[in-house]
Amino acid sequence: MTDSTTPLQRPASRAARLNAIEQALADHVVTSQSQLSEILADQGIEVTQATLSRDLDEMNATKTRLPDGKVAYTIDDQPIPATGVDSDERAQQQMTRILSGLVTSVASARNLIVVHTSSGAAQYVASVIDKHPIGGVLGTIAGDDTVLVICVDETMAERRSAWLLDVASTQS
Repeated sequence: MTDSTTPLQRPASRAARLNAIEQALADHVVTSQSQLSEILADQGIEVTQATLSRDLDEMNATKTRLPDGKVAYTIDDQPIPATGVDSDERAQQQMTRILSGLVTSVASARNLIVVHTSSGAAQYVASVIDKHPIGGVLGTIAGDDTVLVICVDETMAERRSAWLLDVASTQS
């Protein structure tokens, strides 16, 4: 069984690097390219400043003034990382708005969560889950009205199942 502290393994590819940059900008308040380079290095991704600059430009990342006055990199379609707010709490706030009308049931089995949705909504729900940093969730697989959420272990599946049900049940 996989250890819940095992970090996400990424291939040494451009697509994986771009995904890691996008995730870093979603999870952290990144104020400089050197800070971003350090975050990537912590994940085993070594990148030159020139490559990082091209990647940020290609992703349409811009420096934006945050509500607290800091200037940090953001991507147009991504939420601005909140300072002092737990990533699970931030994800829950954003997901509540989206999922409360789409999820019809949630159940866990071993390290998996089965999420039933309205007809045709599963891929959208899976995308929302995949785009938010949710601890213990490795990824999703979607059909037409069912999403399979893969967790690191059985305990995390039970916790995330209850959490997703709570998120989907909250009235916005």
